[in-house]
Amino acid sequence: MLFDTHAHLQDRKLRGDLDNILRRAGEAGVEKICCVGYDLESSREAVQIARKYRQVYAAVGVHPHDAKTVDDNLVQKLRDLAREPKVVAIGETGLDYYRDLSPRDVQKEAFIVQIKLAQELGKPLIIHDREANQDVIDIVKKHRAGINGGIMHCYSGSLPLALESIKAGFYISLAGPLTYKNARRSQEVAAKLPMDRLLVETDCPYLTPEPLRGRLNEPAHVRYVAVKMAELRGQHPDETAYLTWRNACQVYRIKD
Repeated sequence: MLFDTHAHLQDRKLRGDLDNILRRAGEAGVEKICCVGYDLESSREAVQIARKYRQVYAAVGVHPHDAKTVDDNLVQKLRDLAREPKVVAIGETGLDYYRDLSPRDVQKEAFIVQIKLAQELGKPLIIHDREANQDVIDIVKKHRAGINGGIMHCYSGSLPLALESIKAGFYISLAGPLTYKNARRSQEVAAKLPMDRLLVETDCPYLTPEPLRGRLNEPAHVRYVAVKMAELRGQHPDETAYLTWRNACQVYRIKD
């Protein structure tokens, strides 16, 4: 059994073929998926998909690219969505200094607002961190962002920062780049972190793993991430699949 902890099933590249995509996921042993929002509309769509498909759960939030859209009205709409029974997390939120599509101070403010929303609702956070490692961990620590748990999604940082994140209450989720030849940092993280803090994801339709790079990514492909993690840790792939499944159910508070 596998749990894809981060997918964008509402993406236009996937939305029109969900029945087949989810059938293939099931055939690959992927029994649960979290469909993650990145703005208000995609969060609404994530909830709609979760309502329709028993194996899909949802997260609602605003990506740092759209941080400038976050105001009291939007936060109230997220709050209402987050009360849906199958919404298991707030996110994705965080900081992105690679593209800087929103000013950094605005990103930080929107991040903190969503941390407070997660705390208010007693839900874990899904954090996006791109080239903003230290600012993310500083905000996480200052605002006790991990009080209800959370996930550092598609983690690409160092082992020491991963260990700091764990101490702050977070799980580390690894995606397709773990399978790439030059992914030394991610591979070190996968090999050396405590197994009870590791997750797998696709971030589909992006970041397709080897040996499928160049194709559209989908939840069925999360098995390649789990197999690579197993190889790095000297585990049987079935053991890695089960343990990451168990971790995902724990952070999302889903009875497995």
